[in-house]
Amino acid sequence: MQKHMPNTLNSKRNISTKNTPTKVFVGMSGGVDSSVAALLLKNEGYDVTGVFIKVWQPDETECGWKDERRDAMRVAALLDIPFKSIDLSETYKKEVADYMIEEYKKGRTPNPDIMCNRYVKFGGFWEYAKAHGASYIATGHYANRILEDEQAKMCESKDSNKDQTYFLWTLTHEDLEHVLFPIGHLEKDEVRRIAEKNKLPVFNKKDSQGVCFIGHLDMKEFLKQYVHTEKGKVLDIHGNTIGEHEGAILYTLGERHGFTIHTSTTSSKPVYVIQKNIEENTITVGSNEEYDQILASDQNLHTYKLSKTTCNIEGSISCTVRIRHRQEKQPCVLQKEQNGTYTVHFKTPQKGLALGQSAVFYSGTHCIGGGILEA
Repeated sequence: MQKHMPNTLNSKRNISTKNTPTKVFVGMSGGVDSSVAALLLKNEGYDVTGVFIKVWQPDETECGWKDERRDAMRVAALLDIPFKSIDLSETYKKEVADYMIEEYKKGRTPNPDIMCNRYVKFGGFWEYAKAHGASYIATGHYANRILEDEQAKMCESKDSNKDQTYFLWTLTHEDLEHVLFPIGHLEKDEVRRIAEKNKLPVFNKKDSQGVCFIGHLDMKEFLKQYVHTEKGKVLDIHGNTIGEHEGAILYTLGERHGFTIHTSTTSSKPVYVIQKNIEENTITVGSNEEYDQILASDQNLHTYKLSKTTCNIEGSISCTVRIRHRQEKQPCVLQKEQNGTYTVHFKTPQKGLALGQSAVFYSGTHCIGGGILEA
């Protein structure tokens, strides 16, 4: 039996114990989503504490965290809830920034937001919250939790355009037992209306863009600060030199901008990066290749109910997959291999598969996990 949990788990069991409200630490970034998350939880009777998480930022990035923290403090004061700040900059630097740089060095294209969620928002933050007596942490992510056979699981949010389950696939069942997504049942416009109605000072604040927590970041300029780059050759599929690029490490498979094509004999049709050789410092461009299958490793795949049958993905299953955020879910067959990786067989061949990015799997609206794309 499945029970939808827009804001909480079973309220009778979790909001209070012996007349003591359940303690929830809410990650407050200074934005409207996390602010409304804190508001809704307080209105439901939780003992809410707002927490601002400070992370590492590169020297060349404008330092905006103080402004964000100030906005979060203003909301907490208005809601009359305690407010704390924690410094997880070392965790962020090691698990997100350093990981991102090393992956690019290998010629791969990592997704830092996914690692930030894994190690910072639902890793270090939870450890801090637990140590300070919290039973749950909550965030302003657009995702939903459900109870199915007394087990917490994650589903897509009501707002399909804002859904963030793609970035949350690393969360396990154990993680979800102590995580709340208070706004997952709302559309973005509804969130803003709630914020405005309750006079939250961030009700019309623009959404943050770019790398998780850091905001807008020119990835090529960032990498140039930490990795040696030099100009190299752009090759066609026959190995002919047809242009120049800024450094092979800076490009993503499927990318069609940022390099120069010199030869006038090249077709006027758009060309994409289809291969890159880090050792030779070359990129090969051509028509965007299609793939009918790809490997996924470092996966987090849950035991789940499919057609009333418990399946732990020991063989193969039919499901859907996203290989990028906001992509329409694609039918696929997921096949477990002997070495523990999974082969994703696409029903319709896919373009723009970048190694190091994530494949995220769904059964209906239920996010059943994901993995990192391999060769």
